[in-house]
Amino acid sequence: MENIAFLPIGPEVVALAGAVLVLMSAAALGQGRREWGVLGALALLVAAIVSVAQWMRLDSLQAAAELASGRELTEPMRELSFSARGVTGNVYTPMVVMDRFSALGGVVVYLVAFFSLVGNWSLVKSLGKRGAEYIALILLAAAGLHMMLISSNLILLFMGLETASIALYVIAGFARVERNSDESSLKYFLLGSFASAIFLYGIALVYAGTGSITIYGAGSILDFFRANPVAIMDVGVLLAGIAMILVGLAFKISAAPFHQWAPDVYQGAASGSVSMMAGGVKVAGIAALIRLLIEAFGTRVNDWGPILAVVAALSIIVGTIGAIGQADLKRMLAYSGVAHAGFMLTAFVGLGEAVPEIWFYVITYVIQLVGAFTVVSIVSGVRSGASSFDEYRGLFERSPRLALALAVFMLGMGGIPFFSGFVGKIGVFREAIAADYLWVVIVGLIAAVAGLYFYLRVVVLMFFEAPVTADAPGTAKAAPRLSGGSGFVVYLTAGLTILLGIVPWLLLNLLSYL
Repeated sequence: MENIAFLPIGPEVVALAGAVLVLMSAAALGQGRREWGVLGALALLVAAIVSVAQWMRLDSLQAAAELASGRELTEPMRELSFSARGVTGNVYTPMVVMDRFSALGGVVVYLVAFFSLVGNWSLVKSLGKRGAEYIALILLAAAGLHMMLISSNLILLFMGLETASIALYVIAGFARVERNSDESSLKYFLLGSFASAIFLYGIALVYAGTGSITIYGAGSILDFFRANPVAIMDVGVLLAGIAMILVGLAFKISAAPFHQWAPDVYQGAASGSVSMMAGGVKVAGIAALIRLLIEAFGTRVNDWGPILAVVAALSIIVGTIGAIGQADLKRMLAYSGVAHAGFMLTAFVGLGEAVPEIWFYVITYVIQLVGAFTVVSIVSGVRSGASSFDEYRGLFERSPRLALALAVFMLGMGGIPFFSGFVGKIGVFREAIAADYLWVVIVGLIAAVAGLYFYLRVVVLMFFEAPVTADAPGTAKAAPRLSGGSGFVVYLTAGLTILLGIVPWLLLNLLSYL
């Protein structure tokens, strides 16, 4: 045991231990005990803190190496890692990598799960004794998503993907009071299983083409590309494998044309659980694509770059057009997420130089998304499925603070100046232009302008239209209120959306170390 370095897998250990403790406390203490929430939230916070500790440990390793060598390191920080026996000369372990990339991803994933739990605590209370199961599923999903980020092996990446997916399949159908809840869960499960099978087949083809399923170190995929300009088998086998891996992860981030599940699943799932499904998966999926396409297959960018550019453009177009015709806010946010996935993919052709810009876009978008879905759960109810636009008519009269917060999120997603979404779009467009993909940027600019219609439509409904009468069918009967954990999440995410739009270098300076 003394030879095992626990820090690289520390966040996962904390999250899984938290899930076990929550279930044990539920069995011992019975239903309705606040201890579940305290244990779950504490586990997620500690996991995020351990991820910060990973970053700090890497800083200390770099400082020690500089002192020992008497000069600054020229290799990136991701070249420092842990093996089972501590720090060694090996760059990476065969299975797990600890670098600033995975540490940052861990902080984001666990905080998204924390905000999803705290901001929708009323959902846990409404579930009774099943609330402990829901908290445990959130912890398991977060651990699986972070496992994708620390994976140096494609099989471990797949295991993390499935760990998170299975937990999210159950979460999607956890409300049960809505008929659409079971339907959304089943649809998510069937389509997700199909995408996972394609992803796994892609891993097999990559192994056939390179002779390896590890990303770093001796005998790895990177080592193969350094030594061999061609694949072991026909190059088409390798490219087919890369394409299938892209398809599997494109499904998870709801990029077109693999997005059909998202609107129905978002609408059918309990409003209080969607922020984890939408935000956490976006972070892990994009991070996994960075690790694979930019790190492992970066030398094949001329092969996958044009395909990814088409997927990005198609996602932007389909997401924008789909969102325009929606009359339900959750479905609109789902199609908006398809478009945002396209914006994120736009910068991938810039390779390593684009990583900070991609991360900035992902982080700021997820902040807005978590805040927006928290507002949805307050207005429509944490266990509700539909979230009709009628419920938001005249919201400013009924709850000015909620209306202002949702307006901030809509303007941020729309890319209005002085909001974080504007800075994110500028960054990804700049990287695409530098890589000679101007046509994708033109598509993105046109779609960004068109997308203002459905974002500003929500703002107009809230501020300039009269509220629907309380006895109208399908509308909330009581004025929604911000309080407790939901208020904390909404205020924090709205503040960060504005702050990172005015002083974006607060985050960009941190991301420059990746």
